[in-house]
Amino acid sequence: MVSKVIAATASCSVAYTEAVKKIGTNRKAGIMRKKMFYLVAIFSVVLLGVATWTMTARAGYESAEYEVIESDGAFEIRKYPDLMLVSTRTEMDAQGRDGSFMRLFRYISGDNAANQKIAMTTPVFMEGAGEQPQISMGFVMPKEVAEAGIPEPKREGVTIQKRAGGRFAVVRFPGRLDTAVSKSQEEKLRKWMTAKGFEGEAIAEAAGYDPPFTPGFLRRNEILIRLIEAPKSEAVSGDDGQK
Repeated sequence: MVSKVIAATASCSVAYTEAVKKIGTNRKAGIMRKKMFYLVAIFSVVLLGVATWTMTARAGYESAEYEVIESDGAFEIRKYPDLMLVSTRTEMDAQGRDGSFMRLFRYISGDNAANQKIAMTTPVFMEGAGEQPQISMGFVMPKEVAEAGIPEPKREGVTIQKRAGGRFAVVRFPGRLDTAVSKSQEEKLRKWMTAKGFEGEAIAEAAGYDPPFTPGFLRRNEILIRLIEAPKSEAVSGDDGQK
């Protein structure tokens, strides 16, 4: 009888120990789930905050005007007016680290003939992206400044130039903006243009809308190709049109 009681007690003890272990394991799993939930919640809040900040910051800049003529997913046909740019030469993959960005930034910060501070705008245009080792980086002059008169640069390597208006084929994409990506996106854009029956110039432009520290998936980048406009057919008068 005693042996049975001892055996039963031992069995209960083992069962209790296993139950405690199971409770402990479940408790640890519950704690881990809570931690994961909190981490996901914190990450989501941070992500939302960054996205909101990016959209707000982008909306705070005057942006180059254009009219959308046709839209097809990431592709568009746009009509731009004439734009005035302050420009400098750079390399696409330098990402402005060669001093090119700062040359333009100093210009709009007052390092110009009029000592005039000029508001930053979007996008930053880069002509020759994808093909040329040297490209032209340009800040768009605000409309008010362009109409009132653009101050002359004081430093070498900075010029004022006119970007003639016209129709452009455009593809929009997130992520990095370097030579390889620009070339790949340009190829996609040209294939779309061919399928649509559009003919474009040989040189493409890139446009970046965000600061370098913006997360890649939130960035707005574009490749633009100026369309070659078909010559307008001249009206030919014949005998049928004469009275």
